[in-house]
Amino acid sequence: MKNIPVRSIIPEHPQAAGFDGFRIFNISEYLQGKDLIQDLHRHDFYFILVLTKGFGMHEIDFVEYPITDNAVFMMRPTQLHRFELKAGSEGYWLAFNKEFSFLSSVTGNALLRKASIRNFYKLDKKDIDVLCPVLQTILEEYQAKQAGSEFIMTASVEIFLIRFLRLLKKDDAAAVTNQYPQEKFQEFMDLLETHIGITKQPAAYADMLNLSRYQLNSITKSLVGKTIAELIEDQIVLEAKRHLLGTPNQVSQIAFQLGYDDASYFIRFFRKKTGVTPDAFRKNLR
Repeated sequence: MKNIPVRSIIPEHPQAAGFDGFRIFNISEYLQGKDLIQDLHRHDFYFILVLTKGFGMHEIDFVEYPITDNAVFMMRPTQLHRFELKAGSEGYWLAFNKEFSFLSSVTGNALLRKASIRNFYKLDKKDIDVLCPVLQTILEEYQAKQAGSEFIMTASVEIFLIRFLRLLKKDDAAAVTNQYPQEKFQEFMDLLETHIGITKQPAAYADMLNLSRYQLNSITKSLVGKTIAELIEDQIVLEAKRHLLGTPNQVSQIAFQLGYDDASYFIRFFRKKTGVTPDAFRKNLR
């Protein structure tokens, strides 16, 4: 059985301290007039794709998005994706792993968490034009690799995310004026990523956030229209799909990894939520 490959940022030069955990490319230069087709895989790094002109398709965690002009894609580590980026697409992509110095600060982590809560954003041309000069600065510093370039890159990534979040607050109807609920929701989703195999109790997640279950439910329902329990179930299904496609493990092993002692109960739950058994899902997508 073929596993879904996990891609990492491979060091270019052992002596290039500060750069090995980071990559940025000009898309049109990278494509060189050819289509880029990548089969299903996952990353162990953050991946940001900013398109001024785009053609193709991008599937992230089983949701398919069109690649269009003035679009931004944000991907977190462990997410599954595949995409077809057609010749003629323009923009930038950047990638950095958890060792990149930007993520060593509380501010950097908070900005990235807010920006990557969604995978796909459609912006206006004027908004993309605000972001591209910052990305061009990062690209030039990355290519020059002069003394201090890593510090300029780190600061510029932070500037990029600040400007990006400003645009969302201004243009996105779903943005909220009060940042507290948004921040707590993002913290909750982070906890789901890391604790779903340990606990599935809504009250446990509320306790971790120093909230009552009622308070956390109010936040999730106001922001995404779902209760804590529904989001927990969504995360279980997503993790199950990732395991089914990304590992050769038996269904019983996956059930155990997700915190189920009774594999038959897990199978019934998965079928109820998806309409197919875990084995059928794996077979169909393989």
